[in-house]
Amino acid sequence: VYDFSPSRAGEHARTFLGDWKGKLVCDDFAGYKACFELGVTEIGCLAHARRKFYDLQVANQSQLAEQALRYIGQLYDIEREVRNLPPDERQRIRQEKAKPIADALHGWMLAQRRLVHEGTAIDPAADAEGQRAH
Repeated sequence: VYDFSPSRAGEHARTFLGDWKGKLVCDDFAGYKACFELGVTEIGCLAHARRKFYDLQVANQSQLAEQALRYIGQLYDIEREVRNLPPDERQRIRQEKAKPIADALHGWMLAQRRLVHEGTAIDPAADAEGQRAH
């Protein structure tokens, strides 16, 4: 489902969702934050974090970005593998194969985040992944 609003005010997201409670796959748009306080569960998407790591890798040949892209690439490979499977089989394979990789990515990113100085090139990408991978 997609809804367009000419403004980026958070009230539009809340109005569109109304009283709905559930899991919302979304980017890190601040307008969704009020929804998460009212019973909507945030399901993050790696696309934005991946894009930041990719841009950093292209611009700076960052080894940190390269490692993050390897983790994310493994997750994307699994998604391609399960694309046409029934939902219960996709879920089983994701738990078996993707969850350990996602957990490793998250743990690795938290460890790297502690080593990265604020304001460095990797800082925004690290924040994007570290804050969203729960």
